Amino acid sequence: MYKERASSTMAAPVAVKIYPIINTIQKMVLYETRAVSVPSRFYVVGSNNTETQFHVLKIDRTEPRGLHITEDKAVYNKDEIGDLLLMIDVGNQTKPGQKQTAASSGLCVACCAFGIVGFVKFLEGYYIILITKRRKVGIIGHHTVYKIEDTSMIYIPNESVRQTDPEESRYSKTFQTVDLSSNFYFSYSYDLTHSLQYNCTPPRDTDRLAPQASSLPADAIHLAQGELEEATNFIEGNDKAEATDLVYGVKNSPSYKYVWNSFLLEEFEHKVHYDWVLHLIHGFVGQSMVNVFGRHLYLTLIARRSNRFAGTRFLKRGTNGSGEVANDVETEQILHDASVQSFHDGHFTSYTQLRGSIPAFWSQDITNMVPKPPITLDLVDPYLSSAGKHFNSLLKRYGSPVIVFNLVKKKEKRRHESILQQEIVSTLSYLNQFLPSQHSLQYVGFDMARVSKSKNIDVMTRLAEIAEMCLQKTGFFQNRQRLYINELSNYRSAGVSSTLGDGKSCVKQTGVVRTNCVDCLDRTNTAQFVLGKYALAHQLYAMGVIETPKLQFETDVVRMLEWLYEDQGDTLALQYGGSQLVRRIQTYRKASPWITSQSRDIMQTLSRYYSNTFSDADKQSAINLFLGVYRPEKGKPNLWDLPTEYYLHHPEAMGITQCHRRSYSDWWDVRLLKSLPLPYDEEFKEVAEKKLRAIRVGKADRRIDSYLEYYQPHQLTVFDELWSLTLARESVPSTAVRENYSPFAQRDSRLRDTSSSGKVTVVTSSTASNSSDTATSSDETSTCSDEEEQDWLNLTIQQDCASSNYFSFKDHFTSMKSRYGVEIKNPEKVDISLYKRYVGIGDNACQPAVKEGEQLSQESRNAQSKVTTLIRKSAFSLDSSRHVTPPTVNRQARDIYRIYVARGKTGAQVPSRGTTALYEQYCRSYRGATVMKDR
Repeated sequence: MYKERASSTMAAPVAVKIYPIINTIQKMVLYETRAVSVPSRFYVVGSNNTETQFHVLKIDRTEPRGLHITEDKAVYNKDEIGDLLLMIDVGNQTKPGQKQTAASSGLCVACCAFGIVGFVKFLEGYYIILITKRRKVGIIGHHTVYKIEDTSMIYIPNESVRQTDPEESRYSKTFQTVDLSSNFYFSYSYDLTHSLQYNCTPPRDTDRLAPQASSLPADAIHLAQGELEEATNFIEGNDKAEATDLVYGVKNSPSYKYVWNSFLLEEFEHKVHYDWVLHLIHGFVGQSMVNVFGRHLYLTLIARRSNRFAGTRFLKRGTNGSGEVANDVETEQILHDASVQSFHDGHFTSYTQLRGSIPAFWSQDITNMVPKPPITLDLVDPYLSSAGKHFNSLLKRYGSPVIVFNLVKKKEKRRHESILQQEIVSTLSYLNQFLPSQHSLQYVGFDMARVSKSKNIDVMTRLAEIAEMCLQKTGFFQNRQRLYINELSNYRSAGVSSTLGDGKSCVKQTGVVRTNCVDCLDRTNTAQFVLGKYALAHQLYAMGVIETPKLQFETDVVRMLEWLYEDQGDTLALQYGGSQLVRRIQTYRKASPWITSQSRDIMQTLSRYYSNTFSDADKQSAINLFLGVYRPEKGKPNLWDLPTEYYLHHPEAMGITQCHRRSYSDWWDVRLLKSLPLPYDEEFKEVAEKKLRAIRVGKADRRIDSYLEYYQPHQLTVFDELWSLTLARESVPSTAVRENYSPFAQRDSRLRDTSSSGKVTVVTSSTASNSSDTATSSDETSTCSDEEEQDWLNLTIQQDCASSNYFSFKDHFTSMKSRYGVEIKNPEKVDISLYKRYVGIGDNACQPAVKEGEQLSQESRNAQSKVTTLIRKSAFSLDSSRHVTPPTVNRQARDIYRIYVARGKTGAQVPSRGTTALYEQYCRSYRGATVMKDR
């Protein structure tokens, strides 16, 4: 991204180019000093991927309660860091005459890691939490997303100064109940806490980054930490010649609502350089690939759980006084054309939606645990200040309109869910009185549970109609302008046209669909899948992949999307409800066998009931401790001794904090009107407000080189382990013979491949799906009736068991003749004779030449007479096995190749007027020919 700024003192405009900053610290080694005379310390040595730059943190271990971290501002190379560690090691060796102990060994490696999660303290000293194992789970352009696989929690104070407390071990075990190896994600270069649209939006005040000509390049800008960096330190090589181009590395300030280790970073984040800091999100990340005849499209699903008012199912319902709701999850669906991997030049589209509990003070009594505890409204909020805060935050982050998609029941014999339905309707009616009509909150109600029981109404059809209406109002984000072919077809997608700061047009999503049921799990996940399916069709159409913005259910790409959403649903249901989804997408589609679906639903219901009854309280305590909602202190009641944890999430009820009350009528922020329908957070994304950090860098600086970060040419990598290749292998279709390999072709839910042996094989089409650790494979979709389904299964079992040797490679690997129409046979005698003559010519041509005056024997003379003389007929001036002089390439060919290389770097360009006119003429001719043909 860049933005040109014309200076009054310069003839040429100043181009400000902005790139995301990549953390240079990605590998760490924790060293421990062990000596008698020197105080014990921890040294954390961090390096970049190339191991050319090293940074050092020193942690004092002599303080039993406090945390003392000293950062070495110097940057070391490999030799310098080796000398430093050797000096520390020698300085901590046992001196002559001192008593030798087991701990007297100088400098020792305590742990190797890939990042610091943070620091935590209970009743004794601090612990450091390190990421010791990571796994790549996705890529967004050149940015890699990792999942934490394992962590290590190390106690910092030395045993000699440790002041023990009897409750310390219990707090430590409770804290570690939150498994960091389960669905926690991070990235060194991409901000996972914000949407793609926010990350692509440049700061509004880029003009502040361009210094005047008189101060170029000595000017510098303030960092968020208040430090200064000289611009001249980052100008390298050719950048000095391009004085009019200013290159800045920018790092977003994260959305702390989705940073799950924000409490662990409180004592660390603002004391060290930001390269040491990693922000973790909790939820789900899945990625799959669609291969459209050689064109690779990456589909990524990111679910971010909020850390505000977080907890388990029955213990966290509704909202708190700050407007934060339970089970608040933001889901983003990103589609990327991997033909160009560059984050700036590639083609990206994304669609964001939301789920969360109904913003009212309600709960369910679980003292007498029953399958459906009664719903009660705990607190009357006459002016709906809490709900106003909630929707104000949504308008600020997503813009308008905010569409509330409510799935709870409307009519019941005994009032249960309908209480919440009436509450949300009255809430929106009250709030809309004061909001400008063009930005009013919109309500869509759909009794999904009642409709699913009806035999005459299809749930998916009704959801598709609602999804179409919602997408027409919010649109989706694409970082390029609409394709010309789309405008010719009178396609009009919603969204607001804007620019990304570099002159390139884009289309932004305005507003969000907020889906909820009672638990925001089963029904909500199915509704979000239908919204995502409809959005995916428009994303593919916007990229020019499909002819119309419609996708059928029985296609490979929709099945892949369905698996991603079911993986997401299972993961979020386990985190919030204690079990996987009870009613899955196929259940509402009525595509899975009734017996299988019912038995699975019963098992998941029992699992969820058991978890809610016996383990939710312990899980809630661990979450409160992990997020810093409860902070242990001596003299205060312990966490497990509290009669209720209600006051931890509602401090205003005890008068601990003053609840800020805005105007009862103007519940929304007045500043929002300056940006709506666009999000306020994006329109007022400024360096001045410290929403991001910016530093002056050189064009070749590795901190902004995403290509080097992704491909890592400095390392010896295994080709088979590349993430893109892994996705490509997973997307290979099944072994069933198909006539149409398009992922958008509609298929039967079960493909039958009958081999020569008469065995019936049930084959399902497969595409890539990065399943979460907790997700299980779901039943395949089916359009057969229950009786036909049962007959199929019986037929397969009987025929399989009929023969003892029923497995055959013919059943799984088709022959060359059946696939290509060619059968492998032994060669003919004529072909063998011709091949032997060819080999003989090669052998005779290799015989050495006879020197002048050399006497040969009779045998050698006979062999020399058979030597074949090869006459060179090459266009090259010199042609040998060691050296070739290629012919000269003309200027026209060189220009063509130069344009081809530039096209790969910068992407497709806007066609010229002549080309556009020629294409319009072609379209008119094609339409005229079609009309004449119809007549």
